[in-house]
Amino acid sequence: MDSWEGVPESFRSGTAPLPVPWEELFGPLRASNADEVVAIGQLGQSLDGRVATPTGHSHYINGPAGLNHLHRLRALVDAVVIGVGTAVADDPQLTVRRVSGPQPVRVVIDPNGRLPGGARLLANDGVRRIILTSSGVRPSLPEGVEIAGLPTAGGQIAPSAILAALKERGLSRILIEGGADTISRFLAAGCLNRLHLIVAPIVLGSGRVGLTLPPIERADQALHAPMYVHRLDDEVLFDCDLSAQRVPVNRAS
Repeated sequence: MDSWEGVPESFRSGTAPLPVPWEELFGPLRASNADEVVAIGQLGQSLDGRVATPTGHSHYINGPAGLNHLHRLRALVDAVVIGVGTAVADDPQLTVRRVSGPQPVRVVIDPNGRLPGGARLLANDGVRRIILTSSGVRPSLPEGVEIAGLPTAGGQIAPSAILAALKERGLSRILIEGGADTISRFLAAGCLNRLHLIVAPIVLGSGRVGLTLPPIERADQALHAPMYVHRLDDEVLFDCDLSAQRVPVNRAS
């Protein structure tokens, strides 16, 4: 849409409402109620809650409108974060290509130093690249890639530690893009302000599921969050407001 032109600049530069229809979609991402960090999770899935086939194939679950929405999110945030499993399996670029807007810092959570040096997201194109790894791990990566060693527990870096490390590096608006396990960990830890869940009109029937959280005994223990629904052509975006459960970074676990 032509009305997108100038939205990333307006989003960052002031508090005036964004043009229709962008204020309703993206206005809530400007500030956090918990601290100075805004963390947004984005996940695309089928009608039956699958994010990939049993073989791991996940391309084309979402159509053009859903992909455009993802790229708009990238254009609004300071950094986009993925887990190393997604980086290795999909070899994404994590750039803004489908819409106009600035490129976000590219961040990979890689506790054991698995990311190959030839990964496309490590391309030296003038955009910062940050690898979050375990303290003491020194992966062999191209010159200019920033490496941040963080404490781990059970082989994982806590979502709160990830947000804190990025904030220390001047990055306060963070898109947690994938994979589903990474987004689930941030959700379970109370480290998301918002979740954008895009449902495509397809049924995979089997395969990898989207969100996976600790089990509960009763349905009334389920997470309840205000939700806003938007049509993206033939897909549906569920915008989940998680601000009530968002834990300040220095208290999250």
